[in-house]
Amino acid sequence: MGTAFPRMFASFALLLVPLWFFAFGAAEPLRTYSDGLRVTFAAVLAVPYFVFATGTPGLPWQLAMATVAFPLLLAGLLGLPKLPAKMNWRDAVAIVLITTAYFLRWFQEPWPGPTSEMFPKLFLADVCLYCFLVARRLDGAGYSLIPSHATAWIAIREWLFYLPFALVVGEATGFIHFHRVLSPAGTAVGTVLITFLLIALPEELFFRGILQNLLESRLGRTSALIVTSVLFGLSHFNHGSVFNWRYVLLASIAGIFYGRAWRAQRQIFASVLTHTLVDVVWSLWFR
Repeated sequence: MGTAFPRMFASFALLLVPLWFFAFGAAEPLRTYSDGLRVTFAAVLAVPYFVFATGTPGLPWQLAMATVAFPLLLAGLLGLPKLPAKMNWRDAVAIVLITTAYFLRWFQEPWPGPTSEMFPKLFLADVCLYCFLVARRLDGAGYSLIPSHATAWIAIREWLFYLPFALVVGEATGFIHFHRVLSPAGTAVGTVLITFLLIALPEELFFRGILQNLLESRLGRTSALIVTSVLFGLSHFNHGSVFNWRYVLLASIAGIFYGRAWRAQRQIFASVLTHTLVDVVWSLWFR
């Protein structure tokens, strides 16, 4: 672990680069390049894997090629010229492929050990971010982490709206169990940072900035909100040894308020903050 840690840390930092810098406008210059270059640049998303794997005995080239090919394939699929603004079959195929890759753990093997869940999730978030926002040039995602009083208030408001639903439904189903033990300040801060960066940000990018955004172009605001929330809830089915219907139900209800937070100003920061507040409070006092 000691000799591998620098490579793990460097790989982790590189995986965060698109998620962080695109949130402050770095995607805009890339969108001005030609279609071919925007597709080709997607191969750079595999760099964190090579940083992680370089120096290990017997670099698995098949996995390396798959890690390069996956973002290139999706960028090529979505980077075609004159792609309609409304959701189309190419968007659906890309979303299904990303979802399948996540649940079937296609990229777990390239990042083995303690990173087997975190690193592939960040990799797929990078792929999702680049292929839709840069290659496809999807508008309206609101992928920005620039805070404002308005977005913070929206986030807190939607969290407060969700809170009674969580308490009533959580208690009725036996999903939540209140405990009064206060966590150390360091634990609380760590929980907030991990939840914000590794859980809320990738999930809100996919479900709100991309999926709900695209569905609105076909179904309208209300139907898109409901469908996205149900799909978000169903994505939590495997939290446990059997189908966790309690988690699915609470997550579906939470998804309504995450979606409301995002669409209020079409701003990812609001839904990410609401998501973080919900998960942190549940993790520290109701889990």
